[in-house]
Amino acid sequence: MNIFDLNFNQLKTTIAESGHQPFRAKQLWRWLYKEEVIDFDQMTDLAKDFREFLKKTFQFSFPEVDFDHLSQDGTRKWLFNVGEANAIESVFIPEKNRGTLCVSSQVGCALECTFCSTGRQGFNRNLTQAEIISQLWLANHMLTGVYPERLKAVTNVVMMGMGEPLANYQNVVSALDIMLSDQAYGLSRRRVTVSTSGLIPAILKLKEDCPVSLAVSLHAPNNQIRDEIVPINKKYPIEDLIDACRSYLEHAPRDFITFEYVMLKGINDSELHAKELVKLTKKIHCKFNLIPFNPFPKSGYESSSLDQIKLFQKVLMENNIVTTIRKTRGDDIDAACGQLAGNVKDKTKRVVRLIEKGLR
Repeated sequence: MNIFDLNFNQLKTTIAESGHQPFRAKQLWRWLYKEEVIDFDQMTDLAKDFREFLKKTFQFSFPEVDFDHLSQDGTRKWLFNVGEANAIESVFIPEKNRGTLCVSSQVGCALECTFCSTGRQGFNRNLTQAEIISQLWLANHMLTGVYPERLKAVTNVVMMGMGEPLANYQNVVSALDIMLSDQAYGLSRRRVTVSTSGLIPAILKLKEDCPVSLAVSLHAPNNQIRDEIVPINKKYPIEDLIDACRSYLEHAPRDFITFEYVMLKGINDSELHAKELVKLTKKIHCKFNLIPFNPFPKSGYESSSLDQIKLFQKVLMENNIVTTIRKTRGDDIDAACGQLAGNVKDKTKRVVRLIEKGLR
């Protein structure tokens, strides 16, 4: 079996059932995740008979790297082959005091957000625990020595890549446990963020199981607009989503929810929309991250102008809502999620359906 598909308890149980001491699991995890060693014979403090057991029982299996692109601004993007003509993307964004890795959770996405390149490509399958944690392992490994001022290149992880993380709940949470474990990566809960389009039952479950920082892809100030651009809103309306976010804060490592908001020209970017957001979120401690839309072929959308984005920001900040504008990174390597190949196929046929309805 692929050793990266086991969580700590599963690994400890497998080791114990083989007749070896369960404490070996801690040693093994240190070699795998802290030392990045994937040759059992190089794990020098493990007994020889235990190493023989490991060689007979486990294998190391990683996605293949199809593309490895480095932007002029230092952003680095990988396209990983996960078999059967499926590929996923990971993006590393370096900053002065931290390195953030954007991790994918699914091959494609089933939620069909109309402005999303990944959603346009349709959905194939969930990623396994191994395929999720391998993105972090490979990024750190390939960046070894690039940032000598810190032990690991990746200091922050955001589950904001391809897919809806909470639609692949168990595998994502198992991977999060590895990221947070002191025996593995030891990341702070404040430095690990899960982004969701609003799967309310999973948000409430995550609050109990693994409360990390939460980002919610809001993108609209009311149900009418959100029903159109974020279709999951028809199942989980925006008011219920805000209530779920308020509940999440009871266990969250931060005292605020981050709302992601893609700025779409003429769709959701007016002063009136900003004032609606102020009213919608007045009872929850939150921050807004305004995201200039990153165009992709046949998207049907344009990004709001920078002046309009700043005006939108001004309305929110005048109402004491901390609001940032996301820096555009990696444009020269198509670093926005789902854009690496630059040839997006509308597998969902959603644009066609919208045109037929006269909505485009």
